[in-house]
Amino acid sequence: MTPVIAARNLAKWYGNVLGLSDVTLEIEPGVTGLLGPNGAGKSTFLKLLTGQIKPSIGEVSILGRPVRGDASLYSRIGFCPEQDAFYEEMTGREFVTSLLVLHRFSAAEAKSRAERALGIVDLLEDADRLIKAYSRGMRQRLKFAQAIAHDPEIIILDEPLNGLDPLGKRKLIRLVREFRDEGRTIIVSSHVLPEIEALTRTIVLIHQGKIFARGDVHEIRDLIDTHPHLVSIRCPEPRSLAARFLADDHVLKVDFGPDGRSLLVETNNRDLFFSRLGRLIVADAVEVEEITSPDDNLQAVFDYLVGK
Repeated sequence: MTPVIAARNLAKWYGNVLGLSDVTLEIEPGVTGLLGPNGAGKSTFLKLLTGQIKPSIGEVSILGRPVRGDASLYSRIGFCPEQDAFYEEMTGREFVTSLLVLHRFSAAEAKSRAERALGIVDLLEDADRLIKAYSRGMRQRLKFAQAIAHDPEIIILDEPLNGLDPLGKRKLIRLVREFRDEGRTIIVSSHVLPEIEALTRTIVLIHQGKIFARGDVHEIRDLIDTHPHLVSIRCPEPRSLAARFLADDHVLKVDFGPDGRSLLVETNNRDLFFSRLGRLIVADAVEVEEITSPDDNLQAVFDYLVGK
């Protein structure tokens, strides 16, 4: 079966700066998460997929056809860019409608489709406001609206959850799942692992312009969970709390923060550590003000995996 999207030995450089290096990848229907830290090459890859920039070497095809130079493919692709690119003096309604006209819909059809897309992203009440007055979250929803207004079968979303409040994120995640269930192909890029986990189990890890791994997100999580984790705890009596952990085999190291009200714990079994901490809080009434994981982010994951 021909893959929906296929990249072969794809590379892109800007002068002496390498943006993408020798990427070969096939993408099938469903949701694929493109995961990588900022500057990893995600946006470059997505711009190559959508024909916005020309590869230095290699090729990319969609539905078995080269994407560059084939204008008929563009009507089958919806793209939500990471960066804003609006006509600020337009209203949201005018912006989406004008893009639909460029897709060669009649004026009446463009108006109808714009109304529907704006309704999907809950922007109808603000559709006639100037874009320059939109909040960051509204701008993000407007970008998503224009990406789906022409009913594309392939939807490419570059950091679509940036700037959305929790309710907006849940709404967009639900919409992506609905598009998946309709049999569409969706690529979602992010540098935040939990966001991708909420959307799909199929992920592509990109690092320094290269595809580093592809697989099930839970397999990647299992890899991550084999390395020590850092947990920061802010509490009134950090030394007393530290003493309770020193005898535990799963606690490798304990340091104290400079403020005298926090400790940093290194553990090789995060689940066991949090279970133990929970019992201390409930059973022994240990007071804890804040718990954070300084290395629970994608950059730390890549630092670990690349260093293996």
